[in-house]
Amino acid sequence: MGMSVTISEAAEADAEQILKLQYLCYQSEAQLYGDYSIEPLTQTLDSIKAELTTGTVLVARLGDEVVASVRGTVDADGTARIGKLIVHPRMRRHGLGGRLLDAVERRLGANGTTKCFQLFSGHRSEQNLQLYRKHGYAPVHTQRVSERLTLVTLAKEAATVSYVASA
Repeated sequence: MGMSVTISEAAEADAEQILKLQYLCYQSEAQLYGDYSIEPLTQTLDSIKAELTTGTVLVARLGDEVVASVRGTVDADGTARIGKLIVHPRMRRHGLGGRLLDAVERRLGANGTTKCFQLFSGHRSEQNLQLYRKHGYAPVHTQRVSERLTLVTLAKEAATVSYVASA
């Protein structure tokens, strides 16, 4: 490829690229569950810009192109909630999702008050579930959303994360 992928904090200027990438990445999820009205496909640009100011948003870049992203926040009770981990289809299966997951965990856990990490995925999204299990997450809750979709919430203790490495 010639260029390496770098991970950094997203800027407001990245919002449009994140939105377009999110739309592209969630097409397969929508198809898998037969529901094209899922929130990642209906989210607005203004909503993403707001997330940039209220939470942690990381992006992976290949040159100037945003090829992956992840978002997270830490609740008052110390639960870090990670969401919308997306990787461009042409960049999948190269470890980028795992690198982003590690980076957001380090960033969210660096404050010293994070007790655990939580994320969720649809029950049929086996590649996502495999990635999360590989990174130490275990199912803690399921919620049937519709006839076609059950959300699986996974979690792991913050004590299992190393905060030494950099993104």
